[in-house]
Amino acid sequence: MAEKLDLRIGNREMLHSRVCSILRRAILKGDFTPGERLVQAELADLIGVSRMPVREALRTLELEGLVKIEPHKGAVVRTIQKQDIQEIYELRILLEPVALKKSIQYFTENDFKQLSLLHQEMVSASTGESYVELNVKFHNLLFSRCNSPRLLGFIETISHGFAQDTPQLIPGQIQKSNKEHEAIMESIYQGDVEKAGEYLAKHIERTGKELIASMENNDFQ
Repeated sequence: MAEKLDLRIGNREMLHSRVCSILRRAILKGDFTPGERLVQAELADLIGVSRMPVREALRTLELEGLVKIEPHKGAVVRTIQKQDIQEIYELRILLEPVALKKSIQYFTENDFKQLSLLHQEMVSASTGESYVELNVKFHNLLFSRCNSPRLLGFIETISHGFAQDTPQLIPGQIQKSNKEHEAIMESIYQGDVEKAGEYLAKHIERTGKELIASMENNDFQ
């Protein structure tokens, strides 16, 4: 384990998703190299949590393809395949606009207000971590009225992981996302369902391309 790493974020209680995010970013940034063994006790000490959330996070990262849990060795960092990320974003481009279109027609006045409030909070977010949490809520709200459980299940399966952490991985992502979110919202307010889906697809496509480019250039924030 590299001694240079400082993953600790304080002594407050850690959620499973937060530990996942910390480890995911460290792997994508290359702080942990392919083939490196991730020891639960060392990670727990680095982050400042108990072993339990680390153990759960490693299981999640295994499902995402970032680590492989081997008998008698524990979690080992896997080589990240560009085609895996491309597939994730290709599927998101297909599925998420459909869910948005199904959801918009049932939006309430409160939904519109919450969407605007989340956008305002993202624009003024003081940290990348707070932006990530708001961004997840924003995207979840877009699909909150979609009454297609299977579709939402597929989206949930493929949209966590890389998608959640791009605001802290891609240079300039926050500023670009804010503008793209605004375009999506304007289309929703105008009742232009097709345009809203189109803007969401372009937002996902641009993010996927820049994530891959950042990985290839080792240009993470």
